[in-house]
Amino acid sequence: MADIKQNCPTDCTSFKEAVCIDAGRVYDSCCDRDCVTDMRVYFSPSDQQLINNACSVRLKSAEVLDVNIDVEQVNFNRGFYSCDLTFFFIVCLDVFSAPHTCPVTLKGICFYNKKAILYGSEGSVKTFSNEYIADDGCNRHSVTSGNAPKCVVQAVDPIPLSARLGECHCVCDLPGFIPANIASVVGGCIDPCNDSGNKAVFVTLGLFTIIQLIRNVQMLVPVYDFCVPEKQCDDSSDSPCDVFRKIKFPTDDFFPPRPCGLDSDCGCGCNEEN
Repeated sequence: MADIKQNCPTDCTSFKEAVCIDAGRVYDSCCDRDCVTDMRVYFSPSDQQLINNACSVRLKSAEVLDVNIDVEQVNFNRGFYSCDLTFFFIVCLDVFSAPHTCPVTLKGICFYNKKAILYGSEGSVKTFSNEYIADDGCNRHSVTSGNAPKCVVQAVDPIPLSARLGECHCVCDLPGFIPANIASVVGGCIDPCNDSGNKAVFVTLGLFTIIQLIRNVQMLVPVYDFCVPEKQCDDSSDSPCDVFRKIKFPTDDFFPPRPCGLDSDCGCGCNEEN
């Protein structure tokens, strides 16, 4: 982060003026830990043939590819909103066609549905701004936006826990199936109805998420001074060796630190006497 020059007094009790700003305020939020078990992994038609001939699979990694978010007001509880989330994951697996053979690495798509009900307050105003202009060919007009809260989802890449082979079940009537843009990541269209005689892969992932409902509001805040960056832009073109010389020597890699509690005194007040 760039260094910022702050002309604020030491106690920061006196300010120059109070200004009104338009900013996003978090009205409600929640964090969750989900152990999602036995999610079906979908592959491209060519990769599915390798799965059909597999004797075992091993889960290597998993990544959050996209999250579809749908926010609807809860009718029986004013001010509360239902956040319906669909997480799409891309998983990487080692596929073994026979015992003691080299595996083939494949990527597949799986998804998980989650719901959270959060408080987002009430508001019925319509907002017009010249920031977003629509042009329909005949005239230009500003795009109208409502005052519904915005749902923001934060997620780290899930922890890969396990993977197994299993029997395939037809899911032709599966609602909200994998969109084409998601399926294109693994190189093909995924057809859940063409499952006759196919094997299936089921994975278990550990997922950490934070869900927030944010609404734009006007707030009065104290202003001390403008934030003037002190750090100058670095436009130098150092050689690779010059860049390497600036890197701190990785002492911990050569001498890994011991966990706190194993040493008699680790400097954190957790020795045997304390």
